[in-house]
Amino acid sequence: MKLDNYLNELFELLSIPSISAQSKHKKDMQKAAGWLQKKFKSLGFDSKVLPTKGHPVVYAEIISPNTNHHTPPTILIYGHYDVQSPDPLEEWTTDPFKPEIRSGNIYGRGTADDKGQLYTWIAAIEEMLSQNKQLQVNIKLLIEGEEEVGSENLDEFVAENKSLLKADICAISDTHALSEAQPMIDYGLRGLVYSQLTIKAFPKDLHSGIYGGNVPNPANILAGIIASLKNSDHKVTIPGFYDNVRKLDQNERDTLARLDFSEKHIRQETGSRVILGEKEFTVHERAGARPTLDVNGIWGGYTGEGPKTIIPQSASAKISMRIVPNQSSKEIFDKFEAYVKKLTPEGVECTVELLSGGEPILIDTSSKYFKSAEKAYQMVFGKKPVYQLSGGSIPVTATFKDILGIDTILMGYGLPDDGLHSPNEKLSVSMFEKGIRTNLEFLKELSH
Repeated sequence: MKLDNYLNELFELLSIPSISAQSKHKKDMQKAAGWLQKKFKSLGFDSKVLPTKGHPVVYAEIISPNTNHHTPPTILIYGHYDVQSPDPLEEWTTDPFKPEIRSGNIYGRGTADDKGQLYTWIAAIEEMLSQNKQLQVNIKLLIEGEEEVGSENLDEFVAENKSLLKADICAISDTHALSEAQPMIDYGLRGLVYSQLTIKAFPKDLHSGIYGGNVPNPANILAGIIASLKNSDHKVTIPGFYDNVRKLDQNERDTLARLDFSEKHIRQETGSRVILGEKEFTVHERAGARPTLDVNGIWGGYTGEGPKTIIPQSASAKISMRIVPNQSSKEIFDKFEAYVKKLTPEGVECTVELLSGGEPILIDTSSKYFKSAEKAYQMVFGKKPVYQLSGGSIPVTATFKDILGIDTILMGYGLPDDGLHSPNEKLSVSMFEKGIRTNLEFLKELSH
């Protein structure tokens, strides 16, 4: 295996600051898309950079001819070339866009999420082509540039290109294994409802001495609303929030309980001194089978150095809800909006905006494609993958199911402590190599 070559090429891609959320990086987004297209073409793929209303999609395909005895299956490989902002920069040990290897890990923004994991597929395809010029499997790649901003244009792109993207199965590497020794496949993903809540009372900030005690304070009101969204038992208080939550049977609960994941792991990975949540559910169940509500950011009034005694004209918060199979993002947002407005007192304006949403998904793991993935993992890791319900959200999996009618295999090669979206994001070199080898074996299995 040409591991050093693959690492060098990955470093080139990681060095491009393709931050989709920041308009100043538009040229970097185009550069990353062009880099991928050039790479795919060098492997013999028909590749195009296709426009959307936002950042472009990179599409590539290589189609094997049918024979009298074999109709090649088609795999759609999804990934994203955009990354999160690296802020705060001062917490990085090295420049986030100058990747380097330290202690067996590749450090840099996008290593685990998702350029490094995406590249395990590119390298596996290159390995396969070097071994057999005539593939016995059709390969299509769809690499988007807006995953980190909610994939807001992807559903439309998939619907408009349904025939182009037709496939038998999708594979995504944008999750993690349980450890370097134990691979894992997520068979369920939570959906997402991401909103912004703003309370506004006046056209400008007011003097807190002159007007305090006589007018409403938007920051106080916002804090009260947020405090009312959950009770002391850590349950969300929105009426009807849990109505359609999928219940686990005892067999599924027992299966999840066997995963090597505990309160100790959470403390080690997060630095949290306490572990809390719904008492009647285990950490495994709370991590993937239960919906959540969290404040992601809150602001309003004066936050600079020193005092400034004002009553802020407005205060805002970003609030996300992770939803589970059988829940609907639209239904949950509607219930959230209605409840927040009910909690809002008279005399202030309440605005609730839906910033992004995605549906949860439950995946059928009994198909022959999952059995092929299990065989591939067994050959490389020496162990079959364990299955878990993931707390994360990859909305495109629901899109592929709804529009293309295909399931997705989530073959992750990250590790729980890789620091996605955080300073000093990393990807293990060993897992990068194992990912390439596993994907190669999987593609070979599909060729049989």
